[in-house]
Amino acid sequence: MREEKQTSFLPISKLLLFFIPLGLSASLVTFSHIIINGTLARGEEAEVIISSYVIAMSLFAITERLGVLLRHTCSALVRDKVSFKAVLHVATYVLLVLMFIATTIAYTPIGKWIFTYFFGAESAMVSQIIEVYQILIIVTFFSAIRCLFQGVIILERQTKWLTIGMIIRLIVMYLLSLYFIKGGNITAVTGAYIFLAGMMVESLVSYLEGRLLVKKLKEKQANHTVTTKKQVFRFYSPLIWSSLIIVMVGPFINAFLGKTNEIELAIASYALALSVTQLILSFFTYVHQIVLSFYNENSKKVIQFTSVIGIIPAIVLAIICFTPLGPLFLETVLGANERLVEASMDCLHVFLIMTIVFPCIDFCNGILLIREQTKAMLITQSTNLLITFLILLVGSSLVPNWNGVIGALAQSVGMVGELAVLLFIVLKGGATLHQQKKRKEKEQSIGL
Repeated sequence: MREEKQTSFLPISKLLLFFIPLGLSASLVTFSHIIINGTLARGEEAEVIISSYVIAMSLFAITERLGVLLRHTCSALVRDKVSFKAVLHVATYVLLVLMFIATTIAYTPIGKWIFTYFFGAESAMVSQIIEVYQILIIVTFFSAIRCLFQGVIILERQTKWLTIGMIIRLIVMYLLSLYFIKGGNITAVTGAYIFLAGMMVESLVSYLEGRLLVKKLKEKQANHTVTTKKQVFRFYSPLIWSSLIIVMVGPFINAFLGKTNEIELAIASYALALSVTQLILSFFTYVHQIVLSFYNENSKKVIQFTSVIGIIPAIVLAIICFTPLGPLFLETVLGANERLVEASMDCLHVFLIMTIVFPCIDFCNGILLIREQTKAMLITQSTNLLITFLILLVGSSLVPNWNGVIGALAQSVGMVGELAVLLFIVLKGGATLHQQKKRKEKEQSIGL
């Protein structure tokens, strides 16, 4: 566990130059999905094509999430070439396992069974879904490489390269989209090829810049203790399990929304409201990286900065909720009808809780990453899932007429519960560190 220090002068401009490119790169991801969906919508039987692509992507998102965790691991543990090599070895093992799992799903009857019975896909769609997933295996490879070297880029505070990489990715995806639209032969696999091309380009940008930064690292930093694969696995493995826990929230909510009075309206209004909320929050999903990069340098300034930017999502969503802008956006931009607009607005009012809580959770998770207390995330995210389940169970049984609001309430209150446990762990850990520091100072003062 690294000792927390707060001594250096840290100007706000430095934090903004670090954070804004990260926020932009996260927000721009939304446009990559818009490009793909806009292309697929021009194909014959667009509903079947889009559904096939979405189902394949939903499984891909689970495996890719484990690769994305390499970004956190790298930026938290790498400080020199020795620690980078240790993380690289672990990343290699993780990638091989992910590729093996994905290949098994794509090229054996297991995949057909998963997509048919677990995801409920119609038999006519399964072949298309598997074709898409076979391309996404390659995407998994490039995504893991991207995240590994983005961890180094974030570590060295060169976050502009994440935005540059994302902009180049979007340009390539858009040009390829125009090529497919002009050709006219659009299938679900078309979306996978566009996604693969974009990921390859972004991965290349991250790799080239990341390798240059790795070469500039010291061979061995004197006060850094991470040197072995075992130490990296000890940090990384709890992140895997906690991610697998939290990824179950979505399926739980969708399953219980199927028990409401108006199923289609409940699912549609919840999904629409969640997409708007996530769009607002996307810019602020890297608060933990601010903590990882600057907390030990000046914890007071980091707390002040994150407190200010943390209230922005709630302010933005409040404007959408309590002014005519919200219904206008849902109706004109997202194409919702009057009934769906009203139901979605009810969900958005509840999601205000999430916009308040999420930046706090991300900040506390950053503290846990700094302290290498990733095992604690198993407790916090299990709490989230348990509370979400209980709210869904009670809500669907007692007030099924609340429809999509039940899902929004369950997800938001689950995050409140997660934050409560996080705060307890973080504050308790802070008190322990303070006591250890005092004890060490006392021992040094008496010459022990």
